[in-house]
Amino acid sequence: MPAERGRKLIATNRRAWHDYRIGDVHEAGLVLTGTEVKALRQGRASLIGGFAEITDGEVWLEAVHIPEYFQGTWTNHAARRRRKLLLHRREIQRLTISTREKGFTLIPLELYFLDGRAKVQLAVARGKREWDKRQTLRERQDTLEAQRSLKWRTL
Repeated sequence: MPAERGRKLIATNRRAWHDYRIGDVHEAGLVLTGTEVKALRQGRASLIGGFAEITDGEVWLEAVHIPEYFQGTWTNHAARRRRKLLLHRREIQRLTISTREKGFTLIPLELYFLDGRAKVQLAVARGKREWDKRQTLRERQDTLEAQRSLKWRTL
C-alpha cells in the first residue's frame, strides 16, 4: 500500500496549450534517480521547452528541467538530462504511428505524483502557426465578452 494517496501536481506546461493543438493524451511513468525524486517532492520542475522522442522502441523525455537537489552531494543529477519514460509496447507503437506524420510531436503537459509514483502526461500535438494563435486568442476573447454580456443581462 503506497504511503501517499491521490494525485499531487508538480508542474504544468501551460504554454503547450497556446503553442500546440493537443490530440491524444497518455500517462507515462518516469525513470528517476533519488535526488530527482527529492527535488520533485519539493515541487521544483519546469516542462517549458520539453518534448519526448522515440528511439529504438523506447520513449525519452528531453529538455525537462528538474533542478539539482539542494542537499545533494556528488550524487546529484544533471538538471536537463534525458529521462526514460515507462510505457507499454502497444502504447509506444501507437505513439510512433501518430508522430510519423509531419508536424506532430510528443509534448509533456503535466508532471505529478500519483500514489507516490512520478508520472508525466504526454500529448500528441501539432504546432500552431502565428495566425492560429491569434485566432485562438480572438475566440477566447469573444467567448469572454459574450459571457460578460450575458452576466449583466441576467442581473
